[in-house]
Amino acid sequence: MSSTSQQFVHIAGWSSCGFYRRATTVLSSLALLFPTRVKIVEHEFSCRTEYRDWLIENKFRDNFPGTKAVSHSSSPFTWFSNSESEKDNIEYLGGCDDTLGWCRTFCSPASNDKKSEEDVAMMVADGHSKDNSYDYDLIVIGGGSGGLAASKEAASLGAKVAVLDFVKPSPMGTKWGLGGTCVNVGCIPKKLMHYGAIVHESMRCDSQHFGIQSKVEKCEWEVMRENIQNFIRGLNFKYRVNLRENDVTYLNKLGRFIDKHTIEVTDKKGNKSTLTSSRFLIAVGGRPTPLSCEGAELAISSDDIFSLEKDPGKVLCVGASYVSLECAGFLSSLGHDTTVAVRSILLRKYDQECASKIKTYMEDCGVVFKKNVVPTRLVKEGESIRVHFSDESSDVYDTVLVAIGRKVDTANLGLENVGVACDEKGAIINEYEQSNVPNIYAVGDVLNNAMEFTPIAIQSGKLLSKRLFGTSRQPFDYKNVCLTVFTPIEYGCVGYTEGEATEKFGKDNIEIYVNNFKPLEWSLSDARATHDAFIKIIVEKLAPNTVLGIHYVGPNAGEVMQGYGVSMKNSGLTFDMLKETVAIHPTSSENILQASVTKSSGKDASADGC
Repeated sequence: MSSTSQQFVHIAGWSSCGFYRRATTVLSSLALLFPTRVKIVEHEFSCRTEYRDWLIENKFRDNFPGTKAVSHSSSPFTWFSNSESEKDNIEYLGGCDDTLGWCRTFCSPASNDKKSEEDVAMMVADGHSKDNSYDYDLIVIGGGSGGLAASKEAASLGAKVAVLDFVKPSPMGTKWGLGGTCVNVGCIPKKLMHYGAIVHESMRCDSQHFGIQSKVEKCEWEVMRENIQNFIRGLNFKYRVNLRENDVTYLNKLGRFIDKHTIEVTDKKGNKSTLTSSRFLIAVGGRPTPLSCEGAELAISSDDIFSLEKDPGKVLCVGASYVSLECAGFLSSLGHDTTVAVRSILLRKYDQECASKIKTYMEDCGVVFKKNVVPTRLVKEGESIRVHFSDESSDVYDTVLVAIGRKVDTANLGLENVGVACDEKGAIINEYEQSNVPNIYAVGDVLNNAMEFTPIAIQSGKLLSKRLFGTSRQPFDYKNVCLTVFTPIEYGCVGYTEGEATEKFGKDNIEIYVNNFKPLEWSLSDARATHDAFIKIIVEKLAPNTVLGIHYVGPNAGEVMQGYGVSMKNSGLTFDMLKETVAIHPTSSENILQASVTKSSGKDASADGC
């Protein structure tokens, strides 16, 4: 099926064939009832011999390799296309029965909050053709995770693709290589530092209880930083090689739109030239939002912390986002005096009961939370920084790290030159990753409805390329996405939070199952005695008791949650399915399968052990 908003359905047969006439009549009725969604293109032949000559002898059916089309010999022959052109981005449907089946499905009522019965991405035709005269079929602006994934997928489908990537240094002068935020100043260095913190914490809290005697020294920041940066430089090189191997042109240049098919590109020496493309994909991501108070230039951001040359010392993390809490967590666990300045609530978009448990754990591990304040002024005092807060208090820190959110990096792309609609923050307004200028698309953090996570950019970018250059019609499902926050006690989730489920389905229509338990690996440690892991399962009361959300606070949350995410996305997971699944014992994950106490019952939800 074509991925455009108007489905071009081609049907071929000979005029006196009853099956051709029947299928054509039903399709014509659909086109009459849904003129903006269905357009029928008839290819009628005067006799059976003429039709078979076109289909078989002239090898039209060979345009559909790898499908049943290559052996199709009956009338009618039905397929989809991007346009009235019979060979433009085509997809085989079948004969009479297949055509009537598609018509029935098209008219079926939508369900389960899907855009249609098949969850089809109804995109606007953008005028692309395989024989266009532009320099490229697709130019991707941005060499981060989403842009790289989309570019390679498009190239694998036969598109001529170029990727522009030009890293503007942070205000503190930090710069990096190909791979975007995730590889250079996000997920990868964050997870490595988080793992270092886990190792340090385990040696301090647990090792002696297992007969392992070791003296724990403070982390040598410079050694850790250098090893992580060397690893990242290796990834930068691999990404460049990978683009070349996938026939994607890499250009270390900054792009700006001149018109909807032309961009001006500038290299690091300031040399300018122009490139043209049938389609463009904007994947430039975002950059950290700076403080707006006096002395804000003294603070660093997550763009800087992972390559910081010297030990950060006593640190203030400003913000209650997952970035702020993750950085505060690994800094504290690595032995740094760490404070978090919180304006309102922690992890605003996450389940708030789980966020509260994270805060308690971090406080017990030494992180200080300074609540209901924002910095009002930063002043240099020798080698340190004095921070004045809105509650009129102040304190001195060696490093101030700001993580109060991110802003999209679209300001200098020339979007105003082509009329791309953006919201007040500069994020691109879209439907199925397509802007209001049909041949200009976007993935990742630049979208106005974005979830700022690397796997989302990667998967949505791949699916977009499959729709643009393949035959797919599948949109990205932004709801059933697994997320993990790598705080000292990790938090993984998929689906609705309790607050979201209550708002959407009503408090009386959902059941909340909870489970508190001691992870086995913590059971010998006195230092872990006051801490439990926590599980929450949100279930719709109405049969078949669909699982709406799963939340887990405890060790290895990302690894635990991934498999449940597959079930949530693909099987319509029910609570009975969880209960009927045999657990892997002894694991933390098995406690999800064993949750049986509801919040509404008021009973103790602590696990009993084996």
